[in-house]
Parts: sequence; C-alpha cells; structure tokens
Amino acid sequence: MRELQSEHHMKALGLQVHAAGYDRQGVADHANNLATKIRNNLTNSMKALGVDILTGVGTILGPQKVKFGTDNIVTAKDIIIATGSVPFVPKGIEVDGKTVITSDHALKLEFVPDWIAIVGSGYIGLEFSDVYTALGSEVTFIEALDQLMPGFDPEIGKLAQRVLINPRKIDYHTGVFATKITPAKDGKPVTIELIDAKTKEPKDTLEVDAALIATGRAPFTNGLGLENINVVTQRGFVPVDERMRVIDANGNLVPHLYCIGDANGKMMLAHAASAQGISVVEQVTGRDHVLNHLSIPAACFTHPEISMVGLTEPQAREKAEKEGFEVSVVKTSFKANTKALAENEGEGLAKLIYRPDNGEILGVHIFGLHAADLIHEASNAIALGTRIQDIKFAVHAHPTLSEVLDELFKAAKVKDHASNPVSEPVAV
Repeated sequence: MRELQSEHHMKALGLQVHAAGYDRQGVADHANNLATKIRNNLTNSMKALGVDILTGVGTILGPQKVKFGTDNIVTAKDIIIATGSVPFVPKGIEVDGKTVITSDHALKLEFVPDWIAIVGSGYIGLEFSDVYTALGSEVTFIEALDQLMPGFDPEIGKLAQRVLINPRKIDYHTGVFATKITPAKDGKPVTIELIDAKTKEPKDTLEVDAALIATGRAPFTNGLGLENINVVTQRGFVPVDERMRVIDANGNLVPHLYCIGDANGKMMLAHAASAQGISVVEQVTGRDHVLNHLSIPAACFTHPEISMVGLTEPQAREKAEKEGFEVSVVKTSFKANTKALAENEGEGLAKLIYRPDNGEILGVHIFGLHAADLIHEASNAIALGTRIQDIKFAVHAHPTLSEVLDELFKAAKVKDHASNPVSEPVAV
C-alpha cells in the first residue's frame, strides 16, 4: 500500500498507478483466513501422524499425570508444557477490545483509527506502526525507556528509526509510563495519562482514537497445577535447565517433565519453541540434544525488515571484556547491492560482529529488504560453528540480496594463523 501510494517510488520505476486504495474488511479477511488455514493445516498434520488431540484445560496432578476438562485423567511417560503466552497489560490500563486493544485484537483489524497510540516500541509495536501508517493512521509511540526500539542493536535501531519512523506520520514520547488508559465511550476519546518513568511526576495527557498495548507478553502458566509437583514459577515462567527439563523449588529436576516455548521465557519466539520441542523429542527418544539459543535468529516484519542473530555490539563488547578477547565489526550497505538497487530499495545495513583472532561469528544484524530471509546463512554458521575464514569462500548467486552477506564475510579480517594452520616442514 505504501509503495503504491508513493508517487516518487513508482515514478522511479517508470510505473503509474492511479488512486490506490484498500478495503479494510478485505485486508482483515486475508489475515483471518490465513490464521484459520495454518491452524487447520497443523491440526491435519498432527492427525495424519496419529496424534490424539484432547481438548480442555490441562492441569498436572502429579508426576506423569494430567487432568484435562472437568474430570478426565491421563497418564503419560513424558509431559511437555507448551502453554505459551498472552499479551501483557500493565495495571491501570483498561482493555475494551475495541478502542484499547492488544495485538490479539489488532490482528482482526476491526477498524483503522485516524490516530492510534502504541504503548511499547519493541517488535510488536513496531510491526503494527508499519501496518497502521501504511493504512493511513497517525501513530504516537509511548516508550518507558529513554530510546525507541530498546531491544535492537543501537546502530540498527538508529537507522531503523530514520527509515521506519521519522518519514512517517509517527511521533513519540520516551522515558514515560502510561499509568492510566481509559477506553473511548459516550463520544469521548481514549485518554492516556503519562508520568515520567524516573521521577513518577505527571507529564501529559493524550487524547487519541485508539490505543494498542504492545508492552510484551506474559507466560500463560496459571492453573497448571505446578504446586502439585513442587514447582515455583519465576515471574510466571516455569524454571528449566538447558535441556528444557523442569526444575522444582529445591533445585531438583522433575522426572519426565519438560517445558518449552514462551512459558519458560528463555526466548519468546515461535521458532525457538519449535526448536526446544525438537530438542526434547530427541532426548525422550534416547538421543541427547542441547539447543544453542545464541544461534536462533529473530526478525521484525516491518518494511523493510529487521533481523538479528547472536549478540548485539554492546553485549559482544561486554563479553569480550570479561573473557579477554578482541571484537571487530564490519558493515555493508544495501546501496552496494545490485538486486536492492534494481528494486529501488537501497536503504539498509548489514553488520557483522566477530572475533578477529579465530573468526568466530558473535552476532549479525540486518536492516533492509528481506532481512528476515537473509539472516539464516549467519544463524546456520553460528549453529554449525562455521568460521568466517571458511564461509567467505562460499559462492552466492548474482544478482541476489544474499550478496549482502557475501560482502560482509569477505570484508571481515581474521588473523592469518587461525585460517591457515601451516604445518612446519619436518627434517627426515
């Protein structure tokens, strides 16, 4: 939508489009139909594999024993808790599902407000700001920390702000909490009371058409019956070891009980949950497996996208200081990539954080066209322990966006002794 309405973008490609518009219900239907289709596909796959699906609220009664629904009890050799998470709503915020909403409601896109406040500027808030501004809304971010996009590598965050926020109809308040949010009713708008995050002094009151609460997600672990097996949650999360085995209040492992995904809080991403699940299945079928969480990529589906794997630059420098090694950083711009230029999408940056002594990849961060698809070359390298001196000889098709990573790996300088272990000549 944004591209079709950008006369400059279209003109640069020699294209003409007149009066691009959209049908809100059609957009909403697409999202809902997609979710239904995926859900049905997954259900059918499970049935085809011979999985029994028992519906009802599950509670653990004791070791290897689960109750579901009103009074059905099943025993199992192994139990995996995979209850996920729900949107987290701070106290003082009244959600009515219409004008004050969470991401669950926002996905249904029941209306496109003229002006929406988004509380929180992490992944979820950023993605929805992208959707709403493309559909014509004005957005105001409310962020408790001093800068927007606090979870991202600072350099990537700075560029993303320049591209995803500054040119769009978005303003922001940082260093403030929304202490009270009241839904719109009786012709009155949504009201948001802001206080200074540090001093707690009242700062401002906003009046907007809608508010999206994107303050993160909370584990869905209430009522699981964890007290029956002496397990105490930490901020709602189920404590586990690196093999996803549940740990009880005394620090002992609960036999045959595992917890994967958002409910354990290790890494709140759908594909991390899948990977943890696979790790558990490996273990229960007799093969040991420990998942390397530093090799799991993450992506933010804005336009253009942001993706990352491993450590941010500040995290890498902190680790280097503790462990006594050097850190190097190389960067490459999408402006040097033929495919990006062909699409008129040269805005973007890829960044590699690595050890120059041994070629270990510590982190890769990409902001640019299809960043979410490009990250996997780096995440696979980290997972497999591939060093830069080896991967830089890999060949990429031209012209493709994947050459952004090719440039990155080739630009890295690794000390020679690590890459060419030359054996000394031996006198016979």
